Amino acid sequence: MTVEREVNLKPFNTFGLPATARSLVRIRETADVRRVLDDPELGRAPKFVLGGGSNLVLTQDIAAVVLKIEIPGLRLVEERANAWVIEAGAGVPWHEVVRWSVEQGYPGLENLALIPGTAGAAPVQNIGAYGLEAQDRLESVEVVDLVTGRVAHLPASVCRFGYRDSVFKQTGFGGLAGKSVITRVRFALPKPWKPVLGYLELERKMSETGITAPTAQQIFDWICAIRRAKLPDPAVIGNAGSFFKNPVVTPEQCRDIIGRDPAVVHYLMPDGQIKLAAGWMIDACGWKGKAVGGAAVYERQALVLVNRGEARGAEVLTLARAIQESVYGRFGIRLEPEPVLL
Repeated sequence: MTVEREVNLKPFNTFGLPATARSLVRIRETADVRRVLDDPELGRAPKFVLGGGSNLVLTQDIAAVVLKIEIPGLRLVEERANAWVIEAGAGVPWHEVVRWSVEQGYPGLENLALIPGTAGAAPVQNIGAYGLEAQDRLESVEVVDLVTGRVAHLPASVCRFGYRDSVFKQTGFGGLAGKSVITRVRFALPKPWKPVLGYLELERKMSETGITAPTAQQIFDWICAIRRAKLPDPAVIGNAGSFFKNPVVTPEQCRDIIGRDPAVVHYLMPDGQIKLAAGWMIDACGWKGKAVGGAAVYERQALVLVNRGEARGAEVLTLARAIQESVYGRFGIRLEPEPVLL
């Protein structure tokens, strides 16, 4: 367990926003969490869990003890007749989990390639892209209770997954937000493997290449190319990925919105509800490329807010709220931010 004081968090959040942590503890193994809880000073203080900082907007300094999750490790736990079960330490970069699993011959996560963040954050946010979500592959998570220090293994069935949501984000009855920290994650990758296709951009790739039955490696490569073409690299331009959730509405609400603008992009979901394209709505309101101070809407993708240099968290929030009001005024839809606003 390594404890640091007065730590600048700018390098630890992909938006590159300035903030200071009074105390930061690097968690490199599960036992480190218990060591923090047993510490006379750190144990009594509030805790804030920090992974890759890719889903975070910092607007102030952090008085709570920051637990910087850096637990390593990737391994095949078990091979069953119907699945490969792999385990990742919570601090492993998510894209590394996907790349490693595909290269090792354990396909099933390739549609989630190049999503920023860590393995431990994947179930928290229930990350998803191109027809796949973390919940579709999650087997279980290892968590440590931040009060008792007890280690538990939670199956996916109790994680209360929703669209970009899970029990780890929820604060109500039974919610684990602020009460536990994820230290390891297991995924069951189904056998036989079947590609998850159907998205327009993947269909275009199949048409361009003439490949109608792509391998997992080919899908991985396609997803990486698609994301790099339209999304900024956080190492070059600070950002937190998609800033707003795609709103989900009833068919009746969708008909009302289509009545206002027939061109609105929407998708039918398996449960009969309709998912609206938040990026399209933001673009339709004329926000692409607009800025507030150092914070701006990315020129190539209106769903992404970026740091043009020395942006501060307050500027990001001001821009986000202006976008919300604009979209609500035109479409009657209140966009919900994806990142944690702290």
